[in-house]
Amino acid sequence: MKHERLVIKQQRKKRLRLYAVKLLCVVTTSAVLLASGFFIWANLPLRLAHHTLDVTIKASSGVRSIVAQLRSEGLPVQAMPFEILARLLKVTTQLKAGNYEFKQGVTSYQVLQKIAQGDVSQYAATVVEGWTFAQMRTALAQHPALTHDVADLTDAQLMQAIGARETQPEGLFFPDTYFFEKNASELGIYRRAYELAQERLMLAWTTRAADLPYKTPYQVLIVASLIEKETGLPTDRPFIAAVFANRLRIGMALQTDPSIIYGLANDYTGRLRKKDLKMDGPYNTYTRPGLPPTPIALPGQAALDAATRPGLSAALYFVSRGDGTSEFSNNLADHNRAVDKFIRGMQ
Repeated sequence: MKHERLVIKQQRKKRLRLYAVKLLCVVTTSAVLLASGFFIWANLPLRLAHHTLDVTIKASSGVRSIVAQLRSEGLPVQAMPFEILARLLKVTTQLKAGNYEFKQGVTSYQVLQKIAQGDVSQYAATVVEGWTFAQMRTALAQHPALTHDVADLTDAQLMQAIGARETQPEGLFFPDTYFFEKNASELGIYRRAYELAQERLMLAWTTRAADLPYKTPYQVLIVASLIEKETGLPTDRPFIAAVFANRLRIGMALQTDPSIIYGLANDYTGRLRKKDLKMDGPYNTYTRPGLPPTPIALPGQAALDAATRPGLSAALYFVSRGDGTSEFSNNLADHNRAVDKFIRGMQ
């Protein structure tokens, strides 16, 4: 009897071990299948409502709120699996607010990673060297990704809103490409461009050459704007700057056409006439010596550098050669010969 009970006990243990092995196999297989299915789900391309979706995730949003925001914009992520994935990847507290762009074929895993990394959509607005402030206002007002919060402001009110000391904006915004998230404030772009212009101008002013005929950084800004409009050729800028500086030192009128054109504004017909040169006004540098009252455009870094570090030249005149370069002359006789050659076509 004792032997029989021992055999039965051993058989029972054997059956339990076999059952445990089978159960482990079932659990392992189920776990593998579940993991495989979850992996497939996480990497399965989502069918977006449109080819490209822009979704703005609000600040302080949790996973469930983010799912709701994604789904409301046409991105069909599944709530529970998405939350489980976020927990598995340990990113539930790393999800960042901002505007995100998703394209057709994106996966749930990629969506989660994008938001966790803060890979927000970047938009750009380019302010071009030589633009007037009016051209800058038009370009930013038409930018589709900006929130247009300055439309009802005058130029002076805009300057006040960005904390500027000046009321007249011309020349005071640095030409550059500014990146921002969708629906960023238009006023914010102006503030950034103004602050960058102040920074660049003060750097140019503190590193300027000795004996320049300028008393303030603002005068440098005016000259830089004239240089910007006179030429886009890097090699000519320092020598045009030298001509302006040489003329100012001896009290000679600058006689720069771009300043007259700026003063004419909408009355400019595309060609300067003799009566335009004789019509007195604050921007007529033929009838008035010294600098015009304000910049005439938004000067870039190269123009600022040229204005503060002119080339070594005694030239008082320059004329376009017709190929984008300029002919420089030290005296009127040489200048008249250059005008005959390059403007009148006389050899």
